[in-house]
Amino acid sequence: MRKRIVVNAGLTETRVGVQEGNLLTELYLERHRHRSIVGSVYKGVVTNVLPGMQAAFVDIGLQKDAFLYAGDYTSNLGDVAGAMLAAGGEDGDADVDLDVEELEPRRETAPIEDLLHKNQTVLVQVSKESLGTKGARITSFISLPGRYLVYMPQARHIGVSRRIRDDRERERLRAALRAVNLPPGGFILRTNAEGKSESEFAADVEFLTRLWAQVQARFEQAAAPAVLHEEGDLTFRVVRDLFSPEVDEFVVDSREVYDKCAGYVEALVPALRDRVRLWAEPTPIFEALGIEKDIEKALRRRVWLKSGGYIVIDHTEALVSIDVNTGKYVGKRDFEQTVLKINLEAVGEVVRQIRLRDLGGIIIIDFIDMESAEHREQVYRALKRALAEDKARTNVLEISELGLVEMTRKRVRQDLRSLLSVVCPTCKGSGITKSDATLAAEIFRSVQTKAATTGDANGRDVVIRVHPDLARYFEGDGQDGLERLSRALDRKITIQPNFAEREGYEVRLRGGAPQ
Repeated sequence: MRKRIVVNAGLTETRVGVQEGNLLTELYLERHRHRSIVGSVYKGVVTNVLPGMQAAFVDIGLQKDAFLYAGDYTSNLGDVAGAMLAAGGEDGDADVDLDVEELEPRRETAPIEDLLHKNQTVLVQVSKESLGTKGARITSFISLPGRYLVYMPQARHIGVSRRIRDDRERERLRAALRAVNLPPGGFILRTNAEGKSESEFAADVEFLTRLWAQVQARFEQAAAPAVLHEEGDLTFRVVRDLFSPEVDEFVVDSREVYDKCAGYVEALVPALRDRVRLWAEPTPIFEALGIEKDIEKALRRRVWLKSGGYIVIDHTEALVSIDVNTGKYVGKRDFEQTVLKINLEAVGEVVRQIRLRDLGGIIIIDFIDMESAEHREQVYRALKRALAEDKARTNVLEISELGLVEMTRKRVRQDLRSLLSVVCPTCKGSGITKSDATLAAEIFRSVQTKAATTGDANGRDVVIRVHPDLARYFEGDGQDGLERLSRALDRKITIQPNFAEREGYEVRLRGGAPQ
């Protein structure tokens, strides 16, 4: 399947889409004034230690203090051989996850109050962006990614990306890396390392060793809080992490950004230089390649399948639920086969939407109920295969008899919905507003209460300011109720359609104060 990376360089933001065939599977966005800080290294100051949470707040110079768990901190920064990488730890790069059996267990963590104290300076790296009301999550287990390797100064292990599945290749890669003169610390061979040689690893080792030395030197000199190392911009990270021989085309729509990307490619993957090209068409690149439409669909709650079925994606405080429905598809003869066909088709779209929307945390997928255990196993295997292409770490439980799949997906950055949208000012995120009839009844009660408490001293006229939609309701279905209220109070009631909020209103008695 043809794979393409598309870069749209706007005035205020840069967007990068990854297409497989003609379908958008991944989208990355970076606003020029708010670059991602995941992977950046800081010298921070502990502002508060929370024994009850076994965590600490650390000022690293951001708007909110960052959050450091006891399990993500080692006090032995000088003892490189003694510190170990956490199994499943936040490495800031999902592509370099290790199989669990390849990792050394972390030593018992001492209580946070024994490790840290207020005003202490610490060397930390951001592992998760600030999400919602939470500050960024940080770790002191530093990982510095190169093109083929990730260097972990506090580890002492050579691991291989789980996405490289061939056992012989895994052993060859380890042997090639061990042949290099390695500094103290641990390394992970990234997916991009597959097929590469000792000389290419040596260049990466030299670069990463020099980078770590610079970080250490800056830590000694800088006054906290201070940034010691910033991750490159979005286009650099895309070239480093995503541009591989599997990508057939790398298209950029800006001459300036094209030249920059070409420079990155020359430095990191010169063999792929001829795959980078400048978009010269007058039609905007995302529009011409169908990416704009895919982004718009990714913000919808309902996603249709080709067969006529559909999936519904809902966000809650605790999890994301994905519901699979038959929709317009009724099958041909056998109901079980109809259900299996819809579920198997849904698997591909569900995984595409998870990757495209960058959904994280707990995800519940509600497939259509399947009586056959064999069919459930078939759908489960298809889901596992589809998720194998996802760079983020996932953990998937088997399908229950009710057709439910529970899974988790590593969350590092804001999901697409949070990045591109804000909470609706009308419904406040609930997705619903009060009906016209409900609002009218509420207003009638308010008028009755106000009239009863003020008496006749303030006059006999009532003015109600409402949203224009509600004003039209009072001219139609609500007119009878309005007339009955007027007769009951023996007051003239005037509706003014000039209130901005859908559920807002103002009741004023002539000569009285507004409600």
